[in-house]
Amino acid sequence: MASPEMPAAALPDRTVHVDLGDRAYDVLVGPDLVARAGDMVVSRFGKARAAIVTDENVAKHHLATLESSLRTFDRHLGTIIMPPGEGTKCFAELARLSESLLALKLERGDLIVALGGGVIGDLAGFAAAILRRGVRFVQIPTSLLAQVDSSVGGKTGINTPQGKNLIGAFHQPSLVLADTKALSTLPVREMRAGYAEVAKYGLLGDARFFGWLEQNWQRLFGNDPATLTEAIEVSIAAKARIVERDETETGDRMLLNLGHTFGHALEAWAGYSSRLLHGEAVAIGMAQAARFSEERGLCPAGTAARVEKHLRAVGLPTRVAHIPGPDRPDPKALFALMQQDKKVQSGRLTFILMRAIGDAFVTREVEPEDVAAFLEREVVLSG
Repeated sequence: MASPEMPAAALPDRTVHVDLGDRAYDVLVGPDLVARAGDMVVSRFGKARAAIVTDENVAKHHLATLESSLRTFDRHLGTIIMPPGEGTKCFAELARLSESLLALKLERGDLIVALGGGVIGDLAGFAAAILRRGVRFVQIPTSLLAQVDSSVGGKTGINTPQGKNLIGAFHQPSLVLADTKALSTLPVREMRAGYAEVAKYGLLGDARFFGWLEQNWQRLFGNDPATLTEAIEVSIAAKARIVERDETETGDRMLLNLGHTFGHALEAWAGYSSRLLHGEAVAIGMAQAARFSEERGLCPAGTAARVEKHLRAVGLPTRVAHIPGPDRPDPKALFALMQQDKKVQSGRLTFILMRAIGDAFVTREVEPEDVAAFLEREVVLSG
């Protein structure tokens, strides 16, 4: 890992190439990319016009800069501002967004630019996948979670009462601009939520990176430019290599769901609300995956404690009892929600478990009664 000492002005952009043949694209990581977006759109997409999709919170901080950049090159077609929050990823808002984009007379050769976190990226990307049977889109993720995870790989979609992201499409972006400077406007809770996905890459396949995070996480949360750039680039590169091997999640890509089988069920129970952010649910889910793995003798004793210690040091929840509010989920209801998971195959749940830190694996060899008993213990005994 690079030494995190270089000032922001001296940091060059980093580029991670996602090699998917005729759907290949670059992910750029660096400061002030929002301000330089217009130049990049012109240089890469010629005369294409761009319709911006963002939310009310992000618009306050970054919309004027992006609009100005696109207008400099006469590429701004219009802007659509959506409500913030996970609840926006629904059929009603998808319909409203699609109709608004058509009202702008967006053509197949134009671009949708998703400016925001994972919610906007998923929603705008899904609209791009279905509008005129597919238009190109650019991701400009403004949250840490979106920069290291949801903006890369082409997963788009919306939520339903039955579960998270159950309606969607694989539709790769044409460019991703991860502006590290944009993270300075994030509330600390959002940074922590995004950090869960950063830690995930260490836990699932890079023990050295996880150890580096244990040593450098305070620099990251202090918005040290070099540390942020390093962590984001390593995370994106890890995801890119997995996506290249398994674009549509039939094998290795399931590793990226470490903590998500448990976490998505908790999100659904919490109503996709601010009570439990996605990254917070993933943090609990990763700690649960580690505890479940250790209980089954799959990883060395102390693995779960190390995972939990680091996540808690950062300020993330690791147990059901850490979710705010007076009520606790019914274990049977959680299990029912898990059975709606996208990775269920022939009625069997798919789990990503751990042999060690940096060594995760995919399995369907888990008995339902073992999962049900584990959930009962997690809810009743969690403290």
